Amino acid sequence: GHCRLLCKPSALAQHLVRSLGRSAALRGGHWLWPCWPRLQMLWQLLQPPEPEPVVARELLQLSDAGLVALDWLVGPWGAAGGGGRVSSPVLLLIPNAAGKVTGGLLQLGLRALERGFIPVIFNRRGHNGCPLTTPRLQPFGDPGDLREAVTYLRCRHPCASLLAVSEGSGSGLLLAYLGESGSSSRLAAAACLSPIFRGRDWFEARMPWLYEWPLLLHLKQGLSRYAGALAEVVDTDRLLGSRSLRELEETLFCRTRSRPTSWESYWERNEPLRDADEAAVPVLCLCSADDPVRGPPARSLPRELFRSSPYFFLLLTPHGGHCGFPRRGPGRCWAHEAVLEYFRAMAEFLRTEERRKGLPRPR
Repeated sequence: GHCRLLCKPSALAQHLVRSLGRSAALRGGHWLWPCWPRLQMLWQLLQPPEPEPVVARELLQLSDAGLVALDWLVGPWGAAGGGGRVSSPVLLLIPNAAGKVTGGLLQLGLRALERGFIPVIFNRRGHNGCPLTTPRLQPFGDPGDLREAVTYLRCRHPCASLLAVSEGSGSGLLLAYLGESGSSSRLAAAACLSPIFRGRDWFEARMPWLYEWPLLLHLKQGLSRYAGALAEVVDTDRLLGSRSLRELEETLFCRTRSRPTSWESYWERNEPLRDADEAAVPVLCLCSADDPVRGPPARSLPRELFRSSPYFFLLLTPHGGHCGFPRRGPGRCWAHEAVLEYFRAMAEFLRTEERRKGLPRPR
């Protein structure tokens, strides 16, 4: 499929090249209109998954009394986790920064469920119907809430491997978590679909209106439910009157009534790659050169990071749009198959290394 893997040479990289090279996902058919990435993006946002998954919601109370929601995919087959065993890997799905759970993300969860994973969607405070119990939302690259959710998943599934996949701008949260946590992330591997690597540049450059306005309206609709509570900390009239994602982000997190801060200081604390050198978990980033949301590859892809870090792998394809990666036939998105093949290859490599070194499996 004309994909290229950019990474630092290593034994893990060689194993990954062999595994992905054998995968049928990267040799699958393409759409008849691969050069129209914006139409691909619209199709991906509007197309519902088939079949529609059944979700069981669990609310997790955080240390400051805030709530996040964990949505466990339990079917349409009726058995939680697709009948997975106690040791079945848990796959944490992270939606985009607006909290919109797309049909593509649900489709990935269904594919994982069929293969024996236990998929669960992480919903931030106030997103996707999660109650907002504190007048505080989660900044773009603040991994504090995600860290507590991962700790809970580790306690609930102590014998299982924890994996994570993020979609679009939600990758800023996952990348920030991996950098801040380092070797203590509790994750075995991670993957990012069409990630946003440079948060500030992305907000300032703006996106095509076809993508920005639906996300902006989606965010405003969710925030309007909590306008009374948020009025204590932000100017809600300005917030709900925002005409861009940057204006909304700045009003919500920089122009607060109690602790106002500058746009520059906000991004010093929330850039996704601020601690990327500390990451100690393999991360596969699937990117398309024609992604209309991330922007041109020359200024939006940190190629040097993939050349220098042994943990970051960039799978770059010429066509695929934003989180689209379309193909004909069942599944519709070849990136989902590539991600699941990547996780299988990672587990195989780790088992081989444990046997070679004679290391006991962690309890």
